Amino acid sequence: MRNILVVDDDKEIANLISIYLKNEGFNIRCAHDGEEALKLLNDPNEAFDLVILDVMMPKMNGLEVCRQVRDTASVIPILMLSAKTEDMDKILGLMTGADDYMIKPFNPLELTVRVKTLLRRTFQYNTDTRSQDDAVLRIQDVEINRSTHRVIADGNDIQLTGREFDILSLLASHPGRVFSAEEIFQRVWKEKYYVSNNTVMVHISNLRDKLEKELGYKLIQTVWGVGYKIDA
Repeated sequence: MRNILVVDDDKEIANLISIYLKNEGFNIRCAHDGEEALKLLNDPNEAFDLVILDVMMPKMNGLEVCRQVRDTASVIPILMLSAKTEDMDKILGLMTGADDYMIKPFNPLELTVRVKTLLRRTFQYNTDTRSQDDAVLRIQDVEINRSTHRVIADGNDIQLTGREFDILSLLASHPGRVFSAEEIFQRVWKEKYYVSNNTVMVHISNLRDKLEKELGYKLIQTVWGVGYKIDA
């Protein structure tokens, strides 16, 4: 049974989310400000599989919580909630390490579906029946282990979010092939793509920065007007 931390200063919204997710069989803990959330996340007696995180909160906002979580537990999926609707707010949320983003007010049923999707994508390797050889990809100076979600670049471990890992794995699995932003979104997020969607661009940018820091060169290439690729 998966454990989910719901972080929102609006107790009615936190309670609503809890009700829907408990009905789906999840264990739920709630926090109502950023500091309380970090205390729970850093508590060795607690173990969370996903965080639902509001942006605007007292004491410490959701963006700062997300940054600190990514410094210590980069694999845990984060679904960010915000009443803000500007593209830049969404981009900031994704750039700090969020895996998904929903605007308030939201449909609780849609939120439930997104939670299940994030958990399935993050933990699917637990039931992976591929051989160890098939589970490990090697391309240029990068090794990608799909069984353990571990990425090693030039001998150093790289901490990636679940979405970043999926994008890297997709591109590395098809060296030389160009994937459009639309195709990447549909394959990784498994949702309909909208023309104004900047989500893939933001995740590619974050992924590039992390890889280039260790490799010293750009592993992911942009084919202008077409998409992205990794050469063998």
